[in-house]
Amino acid sequence: MRAVLAEMVGKVKENEPGVVAYSLHTADNDPTLFMFYEQYASTEAFDAHGKTDHMRDMGGKLAGLLGGRPVIERYSQIAGV
Repeated sequence: MRAVLAEMVGKVKENEPGVVAYSLHTADNDPTLFMFYEQYASTEAFDAHGKTDHMRDMGGKLAGLLGGRPVIERYSQIAGV
């Protein structure tokens, strides 16, 4: 699973100019828990991400590896550096 998710980071970097940040993390206390941090230049870039061939390919590769549906949470930045 880690390899499939890490491969996605490279695909996004190569193919999605509208991505500001896209990084994969794992929990320090549980190496089987993963999180993507994603930031897009626009709503259109976010929408396009979900329709890419590499997103579809990743979904197929993850079939049977997940313990349930992924949890997706969206946040709006209010401050930062």
